[in-house]
Amino acid sequence: MNARKKIKIKLNGKKIQIFKDASVISVLKKFKIPLNKVAIELNRKILNKNTLKKLKLNEKDEIEIVHFIGGG
Repeated sequence: MNARKKIKIKLNGKKIQIFKDASVISVLKKFKIPLNKVAIELNRKILNKNTLKKLKLNEKDEIEIVHFIGGG
């Protein structure tokens, strides 16, 4: 039996389950989201990319990821 508990969060509007002690960076890595081309919002606040490893997620947190697309 796995002792690690899971929590539910929203990632770009989609409900997902992650381990309780997961950081924002671990979720981004799991979904192969490149940090250099995105802005990340946690509960409607834009995050500083230097703090992603330290930020632990909680039940019902909402992450929104905006991808930058170049053009002219």
